[in-house]
Amino acid sequence: MSNKNNFHFTPLIIAVSVVLGILIGTFYAKHYGGNKLGIINASSNKLNALLHVIENQYVDTVNMTDLVEKTMPQILAELDPHSTYIPAKDLEEVNSELEGSFSGVGIQFTIMQDTIHVNSIVPGGPAEKVGMLAGDRIVTVDDSLFVGKDLNNERALRTLKGPKGSQVKLGVKRATEKELLYFTVVRGDIPQNTIDAAYLLDDKYGYIQVSKFGRTSHVELLSAIAQLSHQGCQGFIIDLRDNTGGYMDAATRMANEFLPANKLIVYAEGRKYPRWEDYADGTGCSQEAPLVVLINEGSASASEIFAGAIQDNDRGTIVGRRSFGKGLVQQPIDFSDGSGIRLTIARYYTPSGRCIQRPYDSGDNMAYEMDWIHRYEHGEFFSKDSIKLNKDQQFFTGLGRTVYGGGGIMPDVFVPQDTTGITSWLIEVNNKGIILQYSFDYTDKNRAKMAEYTRQEDLLKYLQSQNLIQQFVRYADQKGVKRRNLLIQKSRKLLERNLYASIIYNMLGRQEYIRYINESDATVKKAVEILEKGEAFPQAPDSPTEGTKDANKDRIAQGDLFTENPAEIFRLAHAASC
Repeated sequence: MSNKNNFHFTPLIIAVSVVLGILIGTFYAKHYGGNKLGIINASSNKLNALLHVIENQYVDTVNMTDLVEKTMPQILAELDPHSTYIPAKDLEEVNSELEGSFSGVGIQFTIMQDTIHVNSIVPGGPAEKVGMLAGDRIVTVDDSLFVGKDLNNERALRTLKGPKGSQVKLGVKRATEKELLYFTVVRGDIPQNTIDAAYLLDDKYGYIQVSKFGRTSHVELLSAIAQLSHQGCQGFIIDLRDNTGGYMDAATRMANEFLPANKLIVYAEGRKYPRWEDYADGTGCSQEAPLVVLINEGSASASEIFAGAIQDNDRGTIVGRRSFGKGLVQQPIDFSDGSGIRLTIARYYTPSGRCIQRPYDSGDNMAYEMDWIHRYEHGEFFSKDSIKLNKDQQFFTGLGRTVYGGGGIMPDVFVPQDTTGITSWLIEVNNKGIILQYSFDYTDKNRAKMAEYTRQEDLLKYLQSQNLIQQFVRYADQKGVKRRNLLIQKSRKLLERNLYASIIYNMLGRQEYIRYINESDATVKKAVEILEKGEAFPQAPDSPTEGTKDANKDRIAQGDLFTENPAEIFRLAHAASC
């Protein structure tokens, strides 16, 4: 009977023992364990544990949300220059740049003298529907003053953009009116084009400038090709200069339009990312048209995928200067609070097996971002011989032409940067924004007269008759840049070009601005020359390299393609849109 009673009490004894064990363990952990929490037993748990300790034991009150927001970018910066954290307040804007449209009022503006100046109105957009005009100045928003030194593009965009169907009341100063005009604008979808210009050069060759690779880029390209083909286009120039990239699938779909079936466009792989390959499917609409692709040091990521596919498949000629050198693939990962990260998950390779990622040291993003300045200082922008190619990363195109990995795409035809006419005086007026200020003021005062000219050629003739140089020199002198006659004379042609271009942009828009700039662009001229001579299709070298495909495969198998990465160059926009 005694044994039976003991048996009944056994579970109770065990339960009490467990509780006592936990209490004793906790006591010793707190008082004799130096606050070494059991949770800190693996690297993956340390961050959570550290934040927990700070929140519970730190001497002062800490804003934990703010601490996490500051810590996230620093952690990702230790990985590579392209893994980034995007706060919730910025994520929507970052995504909208590539999505093809956003919701806003439908204006393009520049902030000058602490005020929003409307450069142009989106045709058919909300602002046009209520009667706003180019040249208007936005002074109030929802009956609150919206001018001053704290006004910047970020604040203006955040205020003027908004949910579709929402309203915003704008108080506008118009030069022809004494009193403010008030417009209630209902925000709507505003298209965000990624092809800035598509027109015929010399009535023969289609010029297409792609500013970024977004959601609608492929459809825009098809439309541009159809339009130009209808006009009798005999070949294409695809301008990717200063195109910092975008969606990889947009680049591959666009490359597919120019490549024959079964040609490899790109492949990518990473530690946790199985090898993925993309081949041309043979449905491209321009598989046989002569093709020239323009690149420079600002061409990165998706631009290099496109250019690399064309170069490695010997499909066209690459013209310009060495590209940026970004060979990393980022995956978007969004958090429930509206923020997100762009985490590098793989490296991409061109068809020959090269990665064009340039070197970087993890955690030293500043040196990486300054690389293009070092290129400039070393003369790479001005002389092909100044470019140091990595001879250890030598690859071969289908025809046996030599190409190199380890730092951007080297063009087939090098065109140096033109510094003719650049003087210290011109640099000063440009850096102080005086050229843009004068161009806008001139446009504002003469908008009614210049509205008569709807063609770039006619407007240019008018501007050439207005003696703008002397007017500008006096204007710059009033702004604190002293007249330097010899330097002004040396810079005269370049100054005229910049002034005319800015005014043409203000009056006729981006495509006409690009058309005017291209008339004296050495790289565009070289592209036209190549097309004229029938040299757009690359030729095999006189002594083909033996076993080029096997050599490429051997290098891929050895896994020695690259160890590095790049940081984005942000293209300076002439104006913002909202």
